[in-house]
Amino acid sequence: MTGVPVSTRIANSTTGQEIDPYKRLEALGIQLPEAPPPIANFVTHVQEGNVLYLSGQGPLGTDGTLCKGKVGTTVSIEEAYRHARLTGINLLAVMHQALGDLNRVKRVVKLLGMVNAEPDFGEHPRVINGCSDLFIEVFGQTGHHARSAIGVGSLPNNISVEIEAIVALHE
Repeated sequence: MTGVPVSTRIANSTTGQEIDPYKRLEALGIQLPEAPPPIANFVTHVQEGNVLYLSGQGPLGTDGTLCKGKVGTTVSIEEAYRHARLTGINLLAVMHQALGDLNRVKRVVKLLGMVNAEPDFGEHPRVINGCSDLFIEVFGQTGHHARSAIGVGSLPNNISVEIEAIVALHE
């Protein structure tokens, strides 16, 4: 990333080294897709001051395919983890679109992960780790966040997971 002032680059609080999320994405073999458009009467994000609120995103592939199903019956924990990771990539795409530069992220503050799960399923945190692990891989220590992971009876279009985020920004 050229042209980004060093002062706005993300510093790893443990080592003090700068972390460039774009270089991390490249190292992970991830190319950000276009940000998915809203599926109803809402916007993908709202910025209020130095806080970015991201609307819930789902596991939408670059080919337009939605990952659907009920976790614990038609979708395994491992598949759902990958769906949550894909959802995290879509959240990053929205962040990039909203901010123009992921280096503006000061801290991932909170995630809310919803899992379309059968009633007896109890491994919601393992599923949402797909997104949490991605954010830590991309942002380093700055990607550690508070989180809630809940099970729900259904999600729009029968998607397997939906995740929303709150992000603090550099001034």
